[in-house]
Amino acid sequence: MLDRVRRFVRTGESRLLVVLAILVAALAFGTDEFWTVGNFFELLENYSFMGILALGLLVVLISGGIDISFTAIATVAQYLMAMHLLRQGGNWVTVFAIAGGIGLLLGAVNALLVHYTRVPAIIITIATLNVFHGTLIYLTRGRWLYGFPGWFSKGVDLFSFTSGDGMTYSVNLPIVTLIVVLLVTWFILNRTTVGRKIYALGGNPDAAERLGYNILGLHLFTYCYMGLLAGIAAAVQAQIVLTVAPNAIVGRELEVLAAVVLGGASLTGGQGTVLGTVLGVALIGTLSNGLILLGVSSYWHQVLLGVVILVSVSLTAWNARQQERKRGTHEHEEAA
Repeated sequence: MLDRVRRFVRTGESRLLVVLAILVAALAFGTDEFWTVGNFFELLENYSFMGILALGLLVVLISGGIDISFTAIATVAQYLMAMHLLRQGGNWVTVFAIAGGIGLLLGAVNALLVHYTRVPAIIITIATLNVFHGTLIYLTRGRWLYGFPGWFSKGVDLFSFTSGDGMTYSVNLPIVTLIVVLLVTWFILNRTTVGRKIYALGGNPDAAERLGYNILGLHLFTYCYMGLLAGIAAAVQAQIVLTVAPNAIVGRELEVLAAVVLGGASLTGGQGTVLGTVLGVALIGTLSNGLILLGVSSYWHQVLLGVVILVSVSLTAWNARQQERKRGTHEHEEAA
């Protein structure tokens, strides 16, 4: 047990946890509105969408790829799901089936293009982001959708409780969905053969290919999983805001990427954990929420997000160089 604690203290997750704790303490001291049950549940609900997307992007980054198009996938899945719901009706099964199915399909398009063209994934997914989103805007003329059925607007509450302030809170659909996705992603990465192969592919693609791994299958799995979670996140976001706008999601790519990289995922592949991603999302969510409560201009949110991305990528690159230097020193000592 003590060895596990020592190993955790040496990880990036522990340092991120310390930073998050300091930030929480500072905000609790700076504003009375931050340290409340209501604000905690509002944070969980509002950032469930971002958390689900971040967990999908984590899997892609670990495999050595990258996906910039997931916001466009989420937008297309959300819009088509909403159109079906408004015209044909349905239930929660059809909502998630349609949104998730469209996400899977568009994720497969990314996987096939990345695998067969051999063009860097960032170029492919920037292109598909514009193709997916541009096509949707052209066909819909940017029309907003609203007026959802009562059962959709009401959502799903597992249980409710009344806090000391007299307000009633509940563990609702967005929070439940985030928890389920978190557990499933952790299980895939840590308890399955596919998860081990994804880490191996990101760590050394050439070695993975020589070992006979099904590279096409792994590409399909990672990008389709990202697409599936983009569709699920889109359904959750639609239930939160009760309005579907073709331009509401696209543009949040860097925010999600920052959270995953801040959590320790490497842009070169082979590294990243679910815990680190959760802490990265929590840090960005807490920072944004705190700035709002403190009355800081929203323009500064983008500045701080840019700083977070710059610091995260710089630290990741520095850690990679340190590890390479240690490996080189160790190999030199063994040779001597």
